[in-house]
Amino acid sequence: MLGSFHGAGKLVPALYNLRSPRRCAPAMPELPEVETTARGIAPHLVGARATGASVRQPRLRQTVPADLAAQLCGQVLHAVSRRAKYLLLSFDTGQVLIHLGMSGSLRIVATDTPAQRHDHVDLHFGARTLRLRDPRRFGMVLWLDAGAPPPSMLAQLGIEPLSPDFDGPWLHRATRCRRTPIKLFLMDSRQVVGVGNIYASESLFRARIHPQTPAGRLGPQRCARLAQAVRETLSEAIAAGGSTLRDFVGSDGRPGYFQQHYFVYGRTSAPCRHCGSPIQRQIMAQRATFFCPRCQRR
Repeated sequence: MLGSFHGAGKLVPALYNLRSPRRCAPAMPELPEVETTARGIAPHLVGARATGASVRQPRLRQTVPADLAAQLCGQVLHAVSRRAKYLLLSFDTGQVLIHLGMSGSLRIVATDTPAQRHDHVDLHFGARTLRLRDPRRFGMVLWLDAGAPPPSMLAQLGIEPLSPDFDGPWLHRATRCRRTPIKLFLMDSRQVVGVGNIYASESLFRARIHPQTPAGRLGPQRCARLAQAVRETLSEAIAAGGSTLRDFVGSDGRPGYFQQHYFVYGRTSAPCRHCGSPIQRQIMAQRATFFCPRCQRR
């Protein structure tokens, strides 16, 4: 659902959270949802001048800087980008880093729109405001000075799975002598960023690889197949608007519908779309893992 408010003679989109009927919702927005958010925000705010910030609840995962409004005021927003599951809003003297946590969402609203209970941080751009809603308060809003060393949360990140460098040869080199199950390797942000539970499960099915296969056992051909599967799965999810989460909606106001195309995730006991065998569910590192025992071999 996409509403509109009038501001400065223009329509300003107001975006509402929707709840998915799907029972097996992921814990937090994953890479496609964050990418969808970045792409949704950029057309409305890039080139706009910040006029301040309002912090109603500074105690998120990390405390929101007390001088955030002073840092922003008067600066032009030059770009909205994504690194892993972090959003980066680039200004003249630094960047605002935003993480949506487990239940966060961003909306563009008219600046005079009354805040609701879980609307914790506003970034103001004249008549428009970028508003963070975060019921569980696991998100982050930080200021990063230009030229300063990157914070540890960014410095420790691995390769972007949609970058040209992420391919079969890279994956083969990175997994040598590793006994870690390949699903957990894909979900380790120090190795590969942004491949969460849904997309790791779906990519492994497409590559016909069992999620518990030790990463080091994958040869060049299976690594090439898996790298391609990861790229295709994420790209299709972004094109579909990201997967609808219980507390997340894309910044254009439209929920994603990638979950309609799931091959294994959340389909316990349902027939495999390829061979008809029942989809199985196991727990790996406290996360539900879905796979086809016939199509996906160790």
